Amino acid sequence: MYPSLSTQKHLPSPMASRILRPLLSAPQPCRLLITQSTPFLKPLRSLLANSIRTLPPTRAMSNDQAHADKKAEDVHEKERWKYNAPYRIHESNEHFEAKHTGQCHCGKVKFELSREKPLASKLCHCTTCQSQHAAPFQWAAIFHKEDINFNHGHHDLEWYDPTSKSIAHQLPCKVRCSYCHSPIMDEGRNMILLFPSLLDLKTQKAKDDFKPTCHMFYPERVVDVPDGLPKWTGINQQSELCEDTDAETVREYNRKRQKTNDEETGTNIPKDDE
Repeated sequence: MYPSLSTQKHLPSPMASRILRPLLSAPQPCRLLITQSTPFLKPLRSLLANSIRTLPPTRAMSNDQAHADKKAEDVHEKERWKYNAPYRIHESNEHFEAKHTGQCHCGKVKFELSREKPLASKLCHCTTCQSQHAAPFQWAAIFHKEDINFNHGHHDLEWYDPTSKSIAHQLPCKVRCSYCHSPIMDEGRNMILLFPSLLDLKTQKAKDDFKPTCHMFYPERVVDVPDGLPKWTGINQQSELCEDTDAETVREYNRKRQKTNDEETGTNIPKDDE
């Protein structure tokens, strides 16, 4: 009824080997279950038990191996930034049309911009920007993270978080070249603040597009800038205008703010004729 099997302890017949191979490859609990409770495999029990005894014992994962695997996972997590905007390199089939190009001082980091005109361009006089740039103020142009493409050296970047004084990649943070240490941009949670002085603005129109439109944190300034632009005590539109601001600009801002307040409170809205 059953096929003839060799009963040699270490040299089973070819047919027995074909039958035993899948059984021996099963997990140990399954092998024990087969040898103890499967009726139609009775002629195989002795041979299977002998073969199981010749297998090397399964070793638990060593602490060193577990530590190495955990370290590899941590490294992968730390390098996830390479595959997300703004650092992800755009593929050729994504139709990324470069409108501007720029680079750091040493040229190891090069990038392109697909947006012709920034969302905004501002001058910041906060003390953090002064110390980080070793300059009276910072000039920054705002872009979406997908607007930039690092076509060279995006792995040669490093970060700094002025709040926690950490060099880990945590937002918001300042980004710079790891070789010449040129500031490249500030990375926020949703936007980037790129520094236009790194760009090759070829035309007068391009230069005009990047002209600053206001000053922020102006009370912290180290130099006066009488350029007629609105000057805010903090973030623009979220703070007060300084006395240095042109009088007409202040009046226009106050009119807009009053109109917004009236619309929110429902006052001074004309009623329908009865």
